[in-house]
Amino acid sequence: MPTPFTRCARSLAADGFTRPAVSILFVAILMGGWLAWLALAEVALYETTGEARLEVDSAAHPIEALLGGRVTATRLKVGREVKAGDVLVELETESQRLQLAEEQARVTALQGQLAALGGQASAERQVQIETRQAAPVAIDESRAKMEEAEAGARAAADEARRFELLRADGLIAEAELVRAKAEAERRRSAADALRIAINRQNKDQRAQDSTQQATLEGLKRDAAALEGEIKTRRTTIERLQHEINQRFIVAPAGGALGEVAELRPGQVVREGDKIGAVIPDGKLRAVAAFPPSDSLGRIRAGQQAHLRLDGFPWTEYGKVAAEVTNIAREPRSGKVRVELLARPESAPRIQLQHGLPGALEIEVERVSPAALVLRGLGKLLAQR
Repeated sequence: MPTPFTRCARSLAADGFTRPAVSILFVAILMGGWLAWLALAEVALYETTGEARLEVDSAAHPIEALLGGRVTATRLKVGREVKAGDVLVELETESQRLQLAEEQARVTALQGQLAALGGQASAERQVQIETRQAAPVAIDESRAKMEEAEAGARAAADEARRFELLRADGLIAEAELVRAKAEAERRRSAADALRIAINRQNKDQRAQDSTQQATLEGLKRDAAALEGEIKTRRTTIERLQHEINQRFIVAPAGGALGEVAELRPGQVVREGDKIGAVIPDGKLRAVAAFPPSDSLGRIRAGQQAHLRLDGFPWTEYGKVAAEVTNIAREPRSGKVRVELLARPESAPRIQLQHGLPGALEIEVERVSPAALVLRGLGKLLAQR
């Protein structure tokens, strides 16, 4: 029974087609198909880089020694989970603690002296108040005595004048007149003495008040000097406490220790030495560096990408899918930084973690093969 192909061949033979015509038709069909693919098909173009790695979206926090010193204890261990403020390294603080204890004892002694000065000032102030209250009473008493003496002196003077009249009339003896004048003079002298005593008493009171006030001012100055010294020493105490605290190197943030220095008790670290880094918890992202000619204007947010991790053959473990989220606008060190959101579920056999390096490929566009051929010809012509 003849096959369809045999019937077709017989039909062609019957129609007068020869073998060369069949070949030409086959070649024409093949060329038409190829030209259709060349013009209508789409080919994905990728930009690739070997400078890529995984990292958390929060920046790693470096651990640095704020002060230099000798290590007395260390709790550094790669991968250890820490909280912000956890002590990681202790430096020697013996000399600072001794000086701190000395300063604290000195402040305690100065506070005792200040309290004693306060008590003395209170006593002096009370004496001054009592003296000021008693002085007017004493002066009033002296003034009353002076007034009494003045009255007696006036009475004696009046009596002496009467005795002079009586003596002029010859009614009394000369001796009685002399006695009366002497009594008047004595009483006048006594009144004058009391007046002088009152003036002296006023001056003494003012002098005593000035002395007491000067004593109080001196106590205030001494108290101010003590307070100033106490404040200075408290500042020294705060500085020593701050310095002691800085000798406890703590975790700057919560997370895992990503890298640590090899430190042992007795080893000396210098100020500013980096002794490790804390990798905070966060979402994983991929970061890559591209030449500006391959990235600027070609890589945009939303483009799809794949990360092939070193140490995990992609034919066995697969690739990590990612999506472009950010691209730098300016190169740094000759490269443009590109950030991508990684999808861990796309490579379930790989335990993704911060720092894994690899190669990244980003699909930047889809073009027809004809466009690729024209681009290639354009580059060749540009090189000539």
